[in-house]
Amino acid sequence: MSQIEIRLTAKEILDKDFKQSMRGYNQDEVDKFLDTVIQDYEAFQKKIEQLERENELLKQDLKKQTERPQRSQTVTSPSAGSTNYDILQRLSNLEKKVFGSKMYE
Repeated sequence: MSQIEIRLTAKEILDKDFKQSMRGYNQDEVDKFLDTVIQDYEAFQKKIEQLERENELLKQDLKKQTERPQRSQTVTSPSAGSTNYDILQRLSNLEKKVFGSKMYE
């Protein structure tokens, strides 16, 4: 899986200091904006971690699902013929009991 390179952490954004100049930006306004950026950044990071965990669980479930049909086919295939024979034998026995031996005379 290709990952996007994350260059900044929330801590680095918080600790960033800007040089002041005569016509600089309002420091309080910049700080409030950076606080909002940090909150979004942390929310995105949590969401990414959640989706990565969910993705891993789905991959594991998919692997289990693809393994199950192969096992069940090998187990059920031999018994399918014997099951049909058993059903026919039971049906024959039932016919004998219901209709009596007249049917087979």
